[in-house]
Amino acid sequence: MAEASSVNAGSGCEEKGPEELSQESAHSGTIISRVKLFDTMVDTFLQKLVAAGSSFLFSLQEEISEIKAEGNLEAVLIALDAIVEESKDRKEPAWRPSGIPEKDLRSAMAPYLLQQRDALQRRVQKQEAENRQLADAVLAGRRQLEELQLQAQARQQAWQLRRKRAQREQVAVQGRLLPVTARVNTPQPWWFNSTWPLPSTFKMCTLE
Repeated sequence: MAEASSVNAGSGCEEKGPEELSQESAHSGTIISRVKLFDTMVDTFLQKLVAAGSSFLFSLQEEISEIKAEGNLEAVLIALDAIVEESKDRKEPAWRPSGIPEKDLRSAMAPYLLQQRDALQRRVQKQEAENRQLADAVLAGRRQLEELQLQAQARQQAWQLRRKRAQREQVAVQGRLLPVTARVNTPQPWWFNSTWPLPSTFKMCTLE
């Protein structure tokens, strides 16, 4: 590298470095892709090596290509260009650390915490609504159970009244039938049956 700089100084070549190219592009207002800027830097470096008579030109070029492929530099630089393009329309200054870690942490975590709080509130409201529905269902079931108990008690009382009435009717019927059965079961005297023959003495007395 020292030889390359000495050769360039001795030859009086007025080649512009990458920093000068970037400064000129910034002053002129033209937009140069960072990929092109990186390639320009590599080409400038290789030209200086050629001017210095280096024999490692091809090997260095291959290594640089491998570095670009492994680090995915092209995609990273394109993404960086996109970020720069988006930031051009921004009027307010970009965020910078304030130097107070607590304040920076609060500003970074506040949106996430607010989002989590809103999510928890929605979940709590949903759970409360489900609990109210379950409570209403339980109350409806209790009211239905009470109605069934009242119906069962009413039916039991009606059955008991019918049973008592039937018992009273049975007793009255038995009371009406009891004298008849007593007369039928009472033994009659021998003379009660008119078909029996009367004694001769009884007939004589009656004839006289």
